[in-house]
Amino acid sequence: MPALPATAALLIVDVQKAIDDPRWAVQGPRNNPQAEGNVAALLSAWRRTGRPVVHVRHDSTEPESTYRPGSAGHAFKAEAQPLPGELVVGKSTNSAFIGTGLEAWLAEQGCATLVIAGVVTNNSVEATARMAGNLGFDTHVVADACFTFGKRDRTGRQWTAEQVHELSLANLDGEYARIVETADVLAMAH
Repeated sequence: MPALPATAALLIVDVQKAIDDPRWAVQGPRNNPQAEGNVAALLSAWRRTGRPVVHVRHDSTEPESTYRPGSAGHAFKAEAQPLPGELVVGKSTNSAFIGTGLEAWLAEQGCATLVIAGVVTNNSVEATARMAGNLGFDTHVVADACFTFGKRDRTGRQWTAEQVHELSLANLDGEYARIVETADVLAMAH
């Protein structure tokens, strides 16, 4: 596999304590229990190689949200704690590009390649990856460094987290992004 450019940015999306609230799993438990560990491994590789890191933080405007600023859930999880000097981008929509200045910052840094990890696969990860692809970034979504939850569709059918996750990734694959695994990315990030 070819090496990632030195300017390839790692976007860690919404890996905050809020996602552990039981309300997220009311329609079924999450998949990829190793996702946070994989996020930590990616973050370590980016820091070791001096590549740009972006921590995307959801700043919900909904009063009852687990992601509301000022709530315990708003804090980053231990595996995704920003270090001084790493960019933290607050967003209030599902896409990290809406109203945040992220696109301009990436352009200033010369980042044409993005590697995306985080939560929720079929919400903020997918929205961010779709927009990144549409904006012309060479976008990679790290499948085993993302997760989601079970979901019931409008007909009442129950879908497992793994099914929701895989369908979301299939929606992205080849058109908006390349779907990769942590081990592949780590091999490309030497």
